[in-house]
Amino acid sequence: MAPATSTPAVELSAGDRRVRISNPDRIYFPARGETKLDLANYYLSVGDGIVRALLDRPCMLHRYPTGVDGEKVHQKRIPRGAPEWLETVQIRFPRWNRTADELCVTEIGSVIWAVQMSSVEFHPWNSRRFDVERPDEWRIDLDPMPEAGFDRVRHTARIAHEVLDELGMTGFPKTSGGSGLHIYVRIEPEWAFADVRRAALAFGREVERRSPDDVTTTWWRKDRDPSAVFVDFNQNARDHTIAAAYSVRGNAEGTVSTPFEWGELDDIEPRDCTIATVPERFSRVGDLTAAIDDEAFRLDTLLEWADRDEREGHEQAPDPDSTD
Repeated sequence: MAPATSTPAVELSAGDRRVRISNPDRIYFPARGETKLDLANYYLSVGDGIVRALLDRPCMLHRYPTGVDGEKVHQKRIPRGAPEWLETVQIRFPRWNRTADELCVTEIGSVIWAVQMSSVEFHPWNSRRFDVERPDEWRIDLDPMPEAGFDRVRHTARIAHEVLDELGMTGFPKTSGGSGLHIYVRIEPEWAFADVRRAALAFGREVERRSPDDVTTTWWRKDRDPSAVFVDFNQNARDHTIAAAYSVRGNAEGTVSTPFEWGELDDIEPRDCTIATVPERFSRVGDLTAAIDDEAFRLDTLLEWADRDEREGHEQAPDPDSTD
């Protein structure tokens, strides 16, 4: 039998960079057969959006060296041999008394380099490299429990939108690429992670008050209503990350965490947003997060709610590194 031959590498233009893609025909997404090269071309097609989502943020990469059916590698440290032009920031992890130089995307070339390194998912911090300990992004993660249908997620998102409007804040919604929804809010980089997490919990409790049969902020999974939507405030803890806007997810269909307008909430179907469909959508509607940096909001009111809840005896959330 003749030895197998690998497909020759190709070079792609990525902004001002030329990036070599090896094994371009390797199947990454078996549902429709998209390849590593298809993944790179997807990210080029949404370049402005993915760069905006990742810009200057420490970023953990979810790598799939043999495609999404194979092993997943969580990559925090940039490997030796990375190009000199790649931007990084050193992150300290006190719990383990160690550091890591994490990728900080500043251009589309660094995204395509990460794809060459078999990265599918991009999970950025909610702070930027200029002050990694002060988040500038508050993340509302609406995570359905196993018996909660997507209609219940939509309902919870409507309430979250209502509360944000009352607070005078603008939230940018997106699909998670899975079964939930995310809403991102730019905030002044004034508070530490613990304060942003407290504010996020106070917000979640307000959403829960307005629809207690549908929404939960209960910390321990075993204690949650299996048909409720969990407002996962813990995604605002230090070094807790979720997939960025326009990030592909590591599943056979290649779903994409896709921004949408609030007027689309009733019709958006997360499973329809894939690397096969989002490029056309992006070319048609543009980057729906383009205005996210136009205004940053303050957390004072939410922190007052948190103080009130604690005075009234609401259980405080456990240490953010507790698991459920």
